[in-house]
Amino acid sequence: MAQHHLPAPTIGFDLDMTLIDSRPGIRAAYVELARETGAYIDADLAVTRLGPPLAEELAHWFPAEEIPAMADRYRALYPRFAVAPSPALPGAHAALEAVRARGGRSLVVTAKHEGNAKLHLEHVGLTPDVLIGELWAEGKATALREHGATAYVGDHVGDVRGARRAGVISVAVATGPCGADELRAEGADVVLPDLTAFPDWLASAA
Repeated sequence: MAQHHLPAPTIGFDLDMTLIDSRPGIRAAYVELARETGAYIDADLAVTRLGPPLAEELAHWFPAEEIPAMADRYRALYPRFAVAPSPALPGAHAALEAVRARGGRSLVVTAKHEGNAKLHLEHVGLTPDVLIGELWAEGKATALREHGATAYVGDHVGDVRGARRAGVISVAVATGPCGADELRAEGADVVLPDLTAFPDWLASAA
């Protein structure tokens, strides 16, 4: 494993399937959206491909002209149906604490609507220094550079691309839809099984 030196790191984290398991909540929100609209949505399938922006998933279930309205309705339903069922993933609290213990700062940079992301973080008691929403893949690089990130941790190949575009260390966790080999092939510098391994990696990189 390559050695990276991060004495006082600024670390970015993805949210869905990196810090939280949002599958139960997102599934519940899609089930309710389908019930309200009468549309067919395979909620079990939808939660296997979390990561990209909401509009990309809605495009599988609604005509293009309906997607903006359906996105608005989904986001309105989200706080009531999606937040409470979604727990923190193992190691999430310890990962943010490990950054803090080294005098560093933590950012959450996510494709999720920022208001809903904030509700998730509050619900599970995660307290990053900065939260930035509605950025996906290479688009995350803007926030990572702006806040001086030294690494970005995510579960999706889009997160790897965002880290590489920003010129920061890509730390991937194999807790989402992308397997370890896929994350490595995309160019992740480090691949961990989950966030429980993050504090030891950070200590080795200090």
